[in-house]
Parts: sequence; structure tokens; C-alpha cells
Amino acid sequence: MPMKKFIISVLGCDRPGIIAAVSQVLYDQGYNIEEVSQTILQNQFSCFFIVTGPKSSSPAKLMGELQDRTAAFDLVFNVRELGVETVYQRCACEPFVITTHGPDRKGLVAGITSVFAAYGVNVLQLKAVFRGGDEPVGNTMIYEVDIPVDVDQKELRNALTKKAAELGQEISIQHKNIFEAMNRI
Repeated sequence: MPMKKFIISVLGCDRPGIIAAVSQVLYDQGYNIEEVSQTILQNQFSCFFIVTGPKSSSPAKLMGELQDRTAAFDLVFNVRELGVETVYQRCACEPFVITTHGPDRKGLVAGITSVFAAYGVNVLQLKAVFRGGDEPVGNTMIYEVDIPVDVDQKELRNALTKKAAELGQEISIQHKNIFEAMNRI
């Protein structure tokens, strides 16, 4: 039976049972969960699901079911159908982890990601925690990125180091394999 693919975003105040409620609706409606990414930002729940479901389904129908059956959680949903044209073709890349630490200020994420964009670096994951003030330990950004193999890594490293210095940040750039090896318990 032909299937359709959807991306679902879920936002709301965090509390136990949200994933269970949403995944139960998906199961009951004949959807298969292919990928999930969930996190809590301060006290706010945020989650993305990639699902496949019946060919007869639509974004509006799926969103209506989710809203109706999870109303007690007061969640906000967005559902979009994914087509073949929406699939990002991964480049020949190397995975890196780039971290910055330093005083909180406006423009930190925009500054670092502008360098990534200029070099065709794709951000796969970003975790940014800003506690405010000048204490570097409380202000951290961790980027998991794919760097195309044809990018001059020395030039990229210099551009990132220069931008980090302009922003008052310390920066660390490590291949993901090295980062993971160094951070094992």
C-alpha cells in the first residue's frame, strides 16, 4: 500500500506523557515513526517526528487528530507533507563538533553560523545555553556539523577563530570521532 511521509512539530509546556500521547495517536491512525528529535528548552517541550502514513492522509487530517486527542496537553502542532524534492542530499562531508564559550551577547549564533554558511557547512545539531553575564562557563554553544571534504579546513578554522574572537568567544573545533573519544566516561 502506498504511503505518504510527514514532518510533525510539537510545542508546549513540558510535562510527563506528551510523547506517549502523541505516539499513541500516530499508532492508532496507522502511522510509522521513522525519526524523532525531542528536547526541552527551559520548561518548553519541543519535538519533531518524521512519520509515514496512509496514502489517504493529509496534513490537516493528521493535525486535527493530534489536536483532538491530545487537547489536555495544550500542544501546538504543525504538520507538513514531505515529498522527494524536500530531501537534502548529503555532501561528501566530515563530521565535526564545534564549541564556543564566552560572555553572553546578541549575535553569537548568527555570527558563527554566518561563517558556516559561507563555507557550505551544514549544521546537524545545535545546543546553545546562555545564562547571561560574563561567566563563560554558563554560555555555551555546541554545533555538530558536516564540513564538505573540498573545503579548505585551515581557511575555515581561521575564519571561525577570527569570528569567535570578534564575538569574545573561545572556540574548539574537533573531528566528531576525536570529540567522542575524548568525552567518553
